Amino acid sequence: MKLLVRNLSRTTTEQEIRVLFSNHGSVTECSLVLDQETGKSKGFAFVEMPNESEAKLAIVTLHETRVAKNRIRVKIAQN
Repeated sequence: MKLLVRNLSRTTTEQEIRVLFSNHGSVTECSLVLDQETGKSKGFAFVEMPNESEAKLAIVTLHETRVAKNRIRVKIAQN
């Protein structure tokens, strides 16, 4: 299941996101979206979790939690 993580701090790294979601199950892919011109974070990422129940648990647990002073939003990504 592909998840969209929004409202990330511009300083949050891809590794930090991977670790955060790995606490709730296996993560097969994590991609922080970067601005092509500056190389800096755009404040959102995609996380792929193969187990649907683990992904749903991650959504319930992490949605609206604070990460680096920002309250993140987690939902199922639309294809």
